[in-house]
Amino acid sequence: MPLSLLTVNVGAPSVDRAQRQLRWLAARPEEVLVLTETKATAGSELLAEAFSSAGYSVTFPDHSKGELGVMIVSKLATEVDALGTALDYLPARAAGIVVDTDDGPLRVVGAYVPSRDATLEKTERKKTWIERFHAALDTTASDTPLLLLGDLNVLEPGHQPAHRGQFAQFEYAFYEALTERHRLTDLFRNLHPDRVEHSWARRPELGYRYDHAHASPAVAERLLSCDYVHETREAAADGSRLTDHSGLAVRFSLCAKQTLLTSDPAMAVDALNEPEPTLF
Repeated sequence: MPLSLLTVNVGAPSVDRAQRQLRWLAARPEEVLVLTETKATAGSELLAEAFSSAGYSVTFPDHSKGELGVMIVSKLATEVDALGTALDYLPARAAGIVVDTDDGPLRVVGAYVPSRDATLEKTERKKTWIERFHAALDTTASDTPLLLLGDLNVLEPGHQPAHRGQFAQFEYAFYEALTERHRLTDLFRNLHPDRVEHSWARRPELGYRYDHAHASPAVAERLLSCDYVHETREAAADGSRLTDHSGLAVRFSLCAKQTLLTSDPAMAVDALNEPEPTLF
């Protein structure tokens, strides 16, 4: 089976929304899920516990109180990637695993880049995180190819609509450096040079392509598909949505060498919630 992965921003979910997200994620065909905007709260912890109880490999770094981050859920056997320990600023916002494929090991890194507002504090916070993330990528660079997935909170320079004035030069420079400094290819743009799609929108006519997939050349050459999954932000009959971001699914002509024995995580969370049996 071709190797497949999905990234989606889960929006620091409540327990109720996390349960709905869990059912949707469990039904997806992808072998690796990169979940961004996780938090050390009951909703994110429910996702981690349910997938772990069902036999998945779950990488969920410690989140400081109030801080947001990343969780990686895998049906494949994984090893911990070195990037997680190399990032020394807001470390929960990136996590990495290594999976074994028929073409050798593959590094999978999930990232949730800080957003910002007009304040100096938030701007410096984002700028510092980007600088430290660049350093972590440099420090851990090796011959092993890399796949970077997540909500990067940045737009490509030619984004449509342009959203002029909303982003600083250092933010566009971050996107460009992924290719120029780290030799990673924007998979969606490489496959769809002219397609306009958005993964988040304040209004339908004001969309943003925040969620991305970038990969080393050896991985980009094996790309079969890279498409946004918009159903995650479509309203249900009761008006609720799974999240306010679209997912991004990628598929490669690579095959994983070791798949874990997993069960339905939705059933696992039901078991976790069952009351303890009484003796009498």
